Amino acid sequence: MSEAQLTPVVGEELQNTPVIDMHTHLFMPSLGRLGLWGIDELLTYHYLEAELFRFSSVKPAEYFAMSKQQQADLIWRTLFVENTPASEAARGVIAVLSAFGLETTKPDLKEAREFFRAQKLQAHIRRVFELAGVSEVVMTNDPLDPEEAALWENGAAPDRQFHPVLRLDRILDKWPQHWPALQSKGYRVEENLGGNSVAEVRRFLADWCGRMKPVYMACSLQDDFAYPEESIRGRLLKEAVIPSCREFDIPLSLMIGVRRQVNPAIRLAGDAVGRADLRAVEHLCVEFPESRFLISVLSRENQHELCVYARKFANLLPFGCWWFLNQPSIVEEITRERIEMLGFSFIPQHSDARVLEQVIYKWKNTRRTMTPILTNTYSVLAEDGRPVAREEIRQGIQRLFRTNFERWVNLRGGHERHSAV
Repeated sequence: MSEAQLTPVVGEELQNTPVIDMHTHLFMPSLGRLGLWGIDELLTYHYLEAELFRFSSVKPAEYFAMSKQQQADLIWRTLFVENTPASEAARGVIAVLSAFGLETTKPDLKEAREFFRAQKLQAHIRRVFELAGVSEVVMTNDPLDPEEAALWENGAAPDRQFHPVLRLDRILDKWPQHWPALQSKGYRVEENLGGNSVAEVRRFLADWCGRMKPVYMACSLQDDFAYPEESIRGRLLKEAVIPSCREFDIPLSLMIGVRRQVNPAIRLAGDAVGRADLRAVEHLCVEFPESRFLISVLSRENQHELCVYARKFANLLPFGCWWFLNQPSIVEEITRERIEMLGFSFIPQHSDARVLEQVIYKWKNTRRTMTPILTNTYSVLAEDGRPVAREEIRQGIQRLFRTNFERWVNLRGGHERHSAV
């Protein structure tokens, strides 16, 4: 196929491949109000809150004193009526409204609110996933969040479209604040990890693996993350978390490079990015060759180094363009680099969606960005003497957006567990 022929074929196959969204902050229906959806949640997304304070004279304290509806009205008026919604996050809201056939130039949110109020959640989820081209999503589930833990403990009904993940931030990165929560639940832990603390943390993780059936464990880490290190976190990682992952045959996902609350006044929008020392990843891969690691790094400057480590360690699977990297221009750069260095042995993207309908625009963006990237990949390959047929293109896309993840977490059973290829 010529490049002109390749473009529509690649686009069609991307459109026709239902993706597995392997990292989100969405929740299955049985977890109730933890799941965010609707126009007010879309507009008060922290990306848009950060943008609001660049365009509005409203101070953060004033904004956070408002009701959710007032906040949404302010963001709509400021970013969508008084200004052109040109940013990736603002365009995303436009794409969602358009997908549902709603007017995108209204001066108020009456029509949108009426539409979302009329939706029944389970049917709405199915429609959103269909519009997004998503078959399944992977959640972020925190066993030390009191509201969420109570729902799981009361037998939250599983949903085949939502896969649990055991989130470890409060254990690994915030132990001094949260070890009493384990103690209050009957786990004999101590702040300094004395006594049987490590064994008790493993018992806690085993109990929650039994309850949730997570497809992996995960933690978001700051840019100063190091391993090995003489610290509570270092001990918990080495002696409790990684052994538990091996026991239950699931990977550990580490998302590295956030700088917490550089501007606390704007709350969730106040986090930033820092370059990490990825020798921590090297040391983990060397010390635990039988463990599987999913790794995403937040700094653009760390991307090439991560690719190099992935070439050295078959137990490392890079994934996604996370948070501040999830901009089409940066996604294109990172994805081209990964293909050139790793072939198709990585996971190009996840949505990181916090609001249900965001998967519509985030996956629309991904498909739009991936079409020229893959077209170029196959075109150059053909120029060098190896033409491809549609079936091979289909298999490659399925590998990138489904099979690599399925194999890495053993989602369907019977797959090779230590190789993405």
